Amino acid sequence: MGQTASQLGEHASLVVLPLFAVLTLHAGSAQLGVLRAVGQAPILLLSLPVGAWVDRWRTRTTMVLADVGRALALGAAAMAAFFGRLGLPDLLLLAFAVGSLSVFFDVAYQASLVRLVERDQLVRGNSALEGSRSAAQIGGPALGGALVSLLSAPMAAASSALFFALSFLTIRRIRRAESIPERPEHPTRVWQRIHEGVRFVAGDTALRTVCLASAAFQFSFAAMMTVYLLFLPRELHLTGAVVGLTLTAAGPGALLGSLLAARLPSRFGYGAVLVCAAALGDGVFLCVPALRGSPAVTVPALLAVGLVFGFGGQLVNVTVMAVRQAVTPDGMQGRAAATITFVGMGLTPLGSLAGGFLAEKWGLRTSLLLTAAGMLSSPAVMALSPLARLGRELPASHDTPSTAADPQQGEPRAERRARDRGQ
Repeated sequence: MGQTASQLGEHASLVVLPLFAVLTLHAGSAQLGVLRAVGQAPILLLSLPVGAWVDRWRTRTTMVLADVGRALALGAAAMAAFFGRLGLPDLLLLAFAVGSLSVFFDVAYQASLVRLVERDQLVRGNSALEGSRSAAQIGGPALGGALVSLLSAPMAAASSALFFALSFLTIRRIRRAESIPERPEHPTRVWQRIHEGVRFVAGDTALRTVCLASAAFQFSFAAMMTVYLLFLPRELHLTGAVVGLTLTAAGPGALLGSLLAARLPSRFGYGAVLVCAAALGDGVFLCVPALRGSPAVTVPALLAVGLVFGFGGQLVNVTVMAVRQAVTPDGMQGRAAATITFVGMGLTPLGSLAGGFLAEKWGLRTSLLLTAAGMLSSPAVMALSPLARLGRELPASHDTPSTAADPQQGEPRAERRARDRGQ
């Protein structure tokens, strides 16, 4: 419930802020690229230290505090917009604050599942959580686009704040004890723990490939989305509400992908699912630059593109997360997630700036074609790596076999789970 509410708020705000900048403040291509880059910059600046901290913190507490901060930030923006004092510099500050808190939430969220369920439940657990995110993707963009078009900017920002508040109220009700790694007798510095996480990811073939593929995808996707958010209202002449509607198509596709992600890897192999799903989901955007004509023609085509993209993307997300969690020891989960986020998502600010630059210099259609083609570099990286040859079983953790005693608590994991349920 908390994840669904948080994602509703996040996906609504991801549409509200750019559309408010384009439709109300009349931001240009370069300004929109800067706005998106500022919101994504915390990924590059904060991911690694946040990963080191999360490995020592309770993930529940981290997610709750991040939700409170995002609700307060968007609530303050709603008040500023109500009094007509929300300008582009304020949007930049707001985007950076919300982006920073989202880094804390996302890293803690990725590390939380391993502390709560058995390793053989990771695929099903990730499938369920990603399913809730898919449900949020269905309603979030449509809600954000409709609020910007039909209501006021204060209402648009306030809606996202309410969803983060709801996420706070639900996540704080989690009572399951977390397996927190014990603090060492001689605590290491943050940068030493960051170095350990980076070295671990760089030394594992599967995780190293995930980093490279993620970086290739996120850079191209950020550039493509900057152009895409300009292309829809300016080239295809769609309203804010219709733009939000087209973006929701990824939600049903992602929901289907999350349901099948629990079955397809065990039937066809994790490697085959990763490569094929990435190629299908990323390649479908090559059709978009060719779209012309009335909304009666373009909107159904955009809905179909979003559906396929959501389906393929969600299959990749769930499968990659399960592989990462399976090969990573519990005490390294936060740092491994943060390192992959840093390498992959850290390039999104540069991608957003590149998308804005291309749109200014080469036009929207050409830029959209180039950035969409760039997204195919991600499945190409995976296809040329040993990751593509993963079979139907998840690889084992390097030093935490599923049958071993949990090194963090000194007792077998199954016995600790039974004790937790008894509590």
